[in-house]
Amino acid sequence: MNQDLSRRALLKWGMASAAVATLGQTHAKSANYALPALDYAPAALEPHIDAETMTIHHTKHHAAYITKLNEALTANPSLQAPTLDALMEKIATVTDPAVQSTLRNNGGGHWNHAFFWAIMAPAAQTGKPSDALLAAINESFGSMDKMKTAFAEAALKRFGSGWAWLIVQNGKLKITSTPNQDNPLMKGLVAAPDLGTPILGIDVWEHAYYLNYQNRRADYITAWWNVVNWNAVNKHFSA
Repeated sequence: MNQDLSRRALLKWGMASAAVATLGQTHAKSANYALPALDYAPAALEPHIDAETMTIHHTKHHAAYITKLNEALTANPSLQAPTLDALMEKIATVTDPAVQSTLRNNGGGHWNHAFFWAIMAPAAQTGKPSDALLAAINESFGSMDKMKTAFAEAALKRFGSGWAWLIVQNGKLKITSTPNQDNPLMKGLVAAPDLGTPILGIDVWEHAYYLNYQNRRADYITAWWNVVNWNAVNKHFSA
């Protein structure tokens, strides 16, 4: 009887060990991008961006991009990259069109939204552009007002869904826009003139503003400047 119990115990231990090992292998191959927390309450950007829009945008739209991104990378572990920035540059090398499209849309969606939340703040906490950033803006556009006008024009002319960006390209500031969830880090997918390092970006998908502004994208863009976190933009620029 003791021998039978010992054999059963050993068998159970072996099965448990195998299960743990298998679980560990599965976990090692699984992507683990997670929804980043906001640095402010969803209502903190009101009246410029309403709490309901922020909640839906963050917990539904952004979360869905992350779920689909993780699923794609778990199914294709060789495509994982050490950082999300590195993944953006890797997408163009993916040979399977369906997988590339999934990574482009959902990887881009995750990167863009994580960036977007961080370059906004409650109006009383936005700071102001640094002297170095102001000098670069004046050099590239003539003035802050002219930069804002050009940026708004790029955002308004983006047909359908997409983004407008202020980027650093070859040491100079430039304004560009991208469709859908593309961004200026996507080498090989985005045209070379639109590649660079983003320091500011606005989401002009309708889900970013429609509850409050309906079809008035221009009003949304004007209001959005009130919650641009210049402290964060300054850091992106200096980096």
